[in-house]
Amino acid sequence: MTMPVPEPIRETSHRPPPPRVTINADVVRTQPAASSSPDQSEASGLVASATVVPKNGNAVPTLAAKGLHAYFGSHPAVRDVSVDFRDREVTAIIGPSGCGKSTLLRCLNRMHETLPATRVEGAVLFRGTDIYAREVNPIALRRHVGMVFQRPTPFPTMSIRDNVAAGLRVRDGGEPPRAQTDAIVERALRRTALWDEVKDRLKQSAVTLSGGQQQRLCVARALATEPAVLLLDEPTASLDPLSTQKIEELVYELRSEVTLIIVTHNMQQAARVSDRTAFLLAGELVEISPTSELFTAPSDPRTEAYITGRFG
Repeated sequence: MTMPVPEPIRETSHRPPPPRVTINADVVRTQPAASSSPDQSEASGLVASATVVPKNGNAVPTLAAKGLHAYFGSHPAVRDVSVDFRDREVTAIIGPSGCGKSTLLRCLNRMHETLPATRVEGAVLFRGTDIYAREVNPIALRRHVGMVFQRPTPFPTMSIRDNVAAGLRVRDGGEPPRAQTDAIVERALRRTALWDEVKDRLKQSAVTLSGGQQQRLCVARALATEPAVLLLDEPTASLDPLSTQKIEELVYELRSEVTLIIVTHNMQQAARVSDRTAFLLAGELVEISPTSELFTAPSDPRTEAYITGRFG
């Protein structure tokens, strides 16, 4: 597989983080209230369809963590992370096992709070709106910030078609008419290069697919709701080389449509598919740079030690 080397991307300075707030995992969120202002309605309902550009003309990142801390009980897994994820770019997150990569990813669509005895401090902004604000519905959020896990997770009691359509059932107004749903399913399967492989057996159980096909099915399920951001937590860790190649090609192609954030232990994979790479160590963001720069001229000696194999 031949892929062009991403063009260098100019880094922008971080803005000061907003005041820190503490969000407990047991707080119940409500549906966002209706607003008479279109801009407020889009922000609170998380349905903005374009990058927000404030009056100063600087584009707001699609997703951004500001002073983010994440805890399991009293143990901090993520420590004071501030990072911007830009529109229609691929950001890879690398680091040794247990450094907080997956926890950071789960904080970006409020999956972290689904685990017992967890809490989050700081802010995560989706197109300028704090996703941990009380009025934000996490289910609505996850339609816009989708996630694919390390192991394929098809719903075993559902058909291939119904797996892809599953996310449409919880959207506002309910599932669309069947013909429209079928069109959405086909589009999602085509985007993941799976349509030709499954179009004649859409009614079969999803567990009849191979591991690589199941993972692409999970990507199709996430894409069916037209997310702005797709989070990938080591999506090829359990796949064979051929299936890994297909997922990497898919990531590379999707960069023109969505913002992608991929956690990976495979540094060669990060180099192949990402525009920027972030290095985490002990829950802290050591540095984030254009991928070509981080792998050839890292600014922190800890990054150099990791990528050259001296630890991790």
